[in-house]
Amino acid sequence: MPQIVQTKDLISVIITVLNGAKWIDGCMKSIINQTAVIKCQINTVSEAQTPLVSKTMTSPTTSLLPAKNNSNDDMAFVQLPKQATSIVRGSSESQPKVVLSVEICVFEDCSCDNTYDLLCSWQRTLRESYKIPMIILRNNTGQPKGVGYGRNRAIEASKGNYLCFQDIDDEMMPERITKQYALAKQHKNAIIGSKFTRIPNNATCRFTKWANDLSSEQLMIQIYTSNGPTIIMPTWMCHRMVYNQIKGGFSEEGQGCPEDLIFFYKHLDKNGIIKRVDEYLLKYRYHNEATTFSVQEKTIRHIRLNHLLHNILQTKPWSDGFSIWNAGKQGRKLFRELPMEQKKRVAAFCDVDKNKINKFYKYYDRQSRQQTFSIPIVHFSQVQPPIIICMKLDLTNGDFEANLQSLHIKEGQDYILFT
Repeated sequence: MPQIVQTKDLISVIITVLNGAKWIDGCMKSIINQTAVIKCQINTVSEAQTPLVSKTMTSPTTSLLPAKNNSNDDMAFVQLPKQATSIVRGSSESQPKVVLSVEICVFEDCSCDNTYDLLCSWQRTLRESYKIPMIILRNNTGQPKGVGYGRNRAIEASKGNYLCFQDIDDEMMPERITKQYALAKQHKNAIIGSKFTRIPNNATCRFTKWANDLSSEQLMIQIYTSNGPTIIMPTWMCHRMVYNQIKGGFSEEGQGCPEDLIFFYKHLDKNGIIKRVDEYLLKYRYHNEATTFSVQEKTIRHIRLNHLLHNILQTKPWSDGFSIWNAGKQGRKLFRELPMEQKKRVAAFCDVDKNKINKFYKYYDRQSRQQTFSIPIVHFSQVQPPIIICMKLDLTNGDFEANLQSLHIKEGQDYILFT
């Protein structure tokens, strides 16, 4: 029988929920069905696992509440004392099994269904049957605070040195915590993602293919597409140090704010890295109530463009001039959005449309009421790097991808996708 080695690491599963009653059972079952979770209790408790009881509120408007029927009804915040243990399995039975602990921290964001009652029920079940402590933080202000606010409060209440982010409407695959923890342990300055499947399985096929097919290099490079972060937020796991390095944590602007993309860029700006477990570790649910639909495309585009301007276009070789691939709608839109200094650096557009090639894109400035730029349009085979490519992937039966490959240029060095 393999030796069991206990570590001091604690995994905090971070969840925010607003009117998520219909998803709670599936989400919680997926957590207790982790191969890491076992029904036993380790007597040795590390400092990170010390029971915490506090009446202090994190803000004047947000209270942290215990489960129902708790004997200490006056307490505003309760962390249950017994910890669940997890096992990171070795590759063979002869290798030692590493035991770690799991807790769940949920921010209930002013739901108007029976979300809170179900969470309290699960809190008791997790404590009594699985030794998993569950912290419930409740926004009782009458107004939702948003995902970023909820994540920050849940993380503040958590004790773990590793953070595992989970959406209430998604379900973990059994190996998720085990696999991602192992990689996060090796890369403490990384956000760890994973591949995912969709519920239903035919939802957002192009997006799913893009995210799952990215190479390890592209996770750090292909960061300016309209798809958002190269690893989806519900698959994130990281060392707490990654979160602590971002001042203010997640943006708390509320509904309509792409807090995951903002955090993702800030992480990269701090020289953080992106890693992915190349296995399917999450069932990612698609439905019309998802918070992602509250974020407008123009908001995401503004954030992407601002990061591109400050982190790419002001550095060499881009600062010496660049081209734009697509003389049509999307390429011209990008040109119009560029500041004047960047417009001056656009050497050419390129395209495959014979009706555009060997002509000029003439830009009319509405403020000065005159034509201020006349940019040549060349065949894509004649374009000179570096290039900003304003073409969506996987929409031309492979024609665009074949044309790009024929140039033998390198992504991240010779071209950037901005789609």
